[in-house]
Amino acid sequence: MIKIAFCDDDLSTLNKLNILLEQYRMEHNRDITYTAFHNPLELLTHIEKGICFDVLFLDILMPGENGINVAEEIRQYDKVVKIIFLTSTPEYAVQSYAVGAYFYQIKPLSAEKFFRLMDSVVDDCKKSKECSLILRCKSGISRIDLDRLEYCEVIGRTLSFHMENGTTIESAGSLNDLCKELAQYENYLRLHRSFLINMEYVRSISYKAVTMDNHAQIPIPHGKCSQIKKTYLEYACSRKQVCLL
Repeated sequence: MIKIAFCDDDLSTLNKLNILLEQYRMEHNRDITYTAFHNPLELLTHIEKGICFDVLFLDILMPGENGINVAEEIRQYDKVVKIIFLTSTPEYAVQSYAVGAYFYQIKPLSAEKFFRLMDSVVDDCKKSKECSLILRCKSGISRIDLDRLEYCEVIGRTLSFHMENGTTIESAGSLNDLCKELAQYENYLRLHRSFLINMEYVRSISYKAVTMDNHAQIPIPHGKCSQIKKTYLEYACSRKQVCLL
């Protein structure tokens, strides 16, 4: 499901967006929900509470509020949502991309332009969701690319995601729940109750530990080395990687 929000002080614009989105949803058989906000403060209150959207259509010129400033506040909580600015002037186009805007659309918005824009953003949302994971972190909501996740470690109720570029992202959660979410991906292997590794980043396996590309040593439980090696070799061969035995 794609979750969309509209924020505009002009009720006629909100009504038009609601009509266009309903028409798009029905004609394209898309699983979409949407929420309209007449006041940016109401939108910010929802986002601060942890309610997240996939796409946000945001007006720039609103009484007492500038849409660019609102987007800057949103980015403190949500670095993932795709922001599409709707405005009657091209004046803020350059500034919009400083807050990671997905698109800058000049009003009035025709059905043709709206449908074309929706096709693009919905497809991008689907692609992002297929190979990424959304996390609730202390800094807000973040999306990580699963292809760049080397391994995950759990300490207590904190998951530490160790990424390819050396960064670590922490999020509250359970490794059991994470393993269920990633069960569809064959490249993830749970070594024991505290570690989940991405086999794409395995450098070597000894009887004591798995060494990752970033040189991290992931301990192997006693008696599990043979099974872990077997699982890794089966995965490597299925990926047509060279195995010299």
